[in-house]
Amino acid sequence: MPEAEPENPFAADVPGVVVKPATYVLFGASGDLAAKKLLPAVYNLYAEGRLPERFRLLGIGSSMPEHNFRDHMINEVTRYSRSGVDEKILASLLERVDYIQGDFTKPALFDKLKKNLTAGDSALGGPTRRLFYLAVAPRFFGPIGDSLHKVGLARGAEPESVLMIEKPFGHDLESAIALNDEVTDAFDESHILRLDHYLGKETVQNLLVFRFANGIFEPLWNRRYIDHVQITAAEDLGIGTRAGYYDQSGAIRDIIQNHAMQLVALTAMEPPATFDADSIRDEKEKALKSIRCVGSARGQYTAGDVDGSHVTGYLEEPNVPPTSTTETYAALKLEVNNWRWAGTPFYVRAGKRMPRRSTEITIAFRPVPHMPFSDPKVAQSIRPNLLTLSIQPNEGASLRIEAKAPGAETQLRPVRMDFLYGETFTRETPEAYERLILDALRGDATLFTRADEVEQAWRIVDPVIAAWEQNEVPLEPYVAGTPGPDSAEALIRADRRKWRRL
Repeated sequence: MPEAEPENPFAADVPGVVVKPATYVLFGASGDLAAKKLLPAVYNLYAEGRLPERFRLLGIGSSMPEHNFRDHMINEVTRYSRSGVDEKILASLLERVDYIQGDFTKPALFDKLKKNLTAGDSALGGPTRRLFYLAVAPRFFGPIGDSLHKVGLARGAEPESVLMIEKPFGHDLESAIALNDEVTDAFDESHILRLDHYLGKETVQNLLVFRFANGIFEPLWNRRYIDHVQITAAEDLGIGTRAGYYDQSGAIRDIIQNHAMQLVALTAMEPPATFDADSIRDEKEKALKSIRCVGSARGQYTAGDVDGSHVTGYLEEPNVPPTSTTETYAALKLEVNNWRWAGTPFYVRAGKRMPRRSTEITIAFRPVPHMPFSDPKVAQSIRPNLLTLSIQPNEGASLRIEAKAPGAETQLRPVRMDFLYGETFTRETPEAYERLILDALRGDATLFTRADEVEQAWRIVDPVIAAWEQNEVPLEPYVAGTPGPDSAEALIRADRRKWRRL
């Protein structure tokens, strides 16, 4: 009798997993991230029956009065829920919701929080696991962790406490190390979940399954068969109202150091021995440790046309200093110095005000070693195979291959074999934050970043930032609605390659 096939952890039916009783404490509950993503995510999980029977949401905010929070939650969930709203289900969820207004820097808030948690557990009929989600400015990460520790809600707490931290995690390597030291003074590393919402996206999760569950791809996933890899995170939007944050961050800190480096790590990592959180994160850290940047380009958008509308340049955006040298576009050429990837470069780019919104990983395979076609025009028309994993806006995969066009003559045309989540699966794709919150409730750290991963990513980009600050790499303008500065094209063209068209 044949052995049963091993379980695929990403294909597991999540609703069948038993989730322990939990209290989800949301710092920054009245903020923008909570309104657009976190509160709707909790509602959708509740509506689909994925939250534990004994569950409570406790919001904490510094500005909104306590009597306004439930009405605020109704408005925001109604506005942003991906699946619409059932009023009866939302009313049922609101019975499990509480809110505290207070100053994140004052001990009185945390004394009140502890009393609320004790009373809440009593009302639920027993202790619950506590998840403290910090959807707040980075300057509050360390102080909140320290305050939780002082009132006995951090390391060693009974029941167990987990700290969930949003990006950005540090401003450079030095600050990231200092922040890691600060939060690990209060919580064990195993109880710290650093969020990168890209890791909650289906295509990113499916990358591991795609690589390690398909025998036709894993033997080809190396320097012998892959010419280069391109990772793109392009946005057609500008900075909106985020000038205060973005002008201190720029594209390299906002996207490259975290989101893009996670995509690089997942693409480049070795197969883990087992499919558990530590094994996967061990291999990601090893991959990042082997990477160095050998070339870069940076740019800043000027006025132009995007999707038929005229838009202003970065320096004309509200609250942006007129002399700002913050980059809105960044491109890096990375070398992966290990046995699998030596000689196969990874090109990474991220930018605002690009022709369209697109986040994708493209694997460019090497050309065939010999052209047997007698007609030189046929040989010249052949283009290398491309495998593209699209992360947003449409999640899926596409493989470009060569095929003969119908007719008596041998004429080749590139054709695509496409797979889109929305067309293949009947279930609606959940939001990234839904998956990450559910995994945190389940105690699964696979899709969260570990301290050493964060530090290795900063190690890669810190020298780039230093060179830019010394103006060793000029800041070049690019017109909004175009693919980026000329220097980015030159970066990849020097290797006789070119960027994927946006």
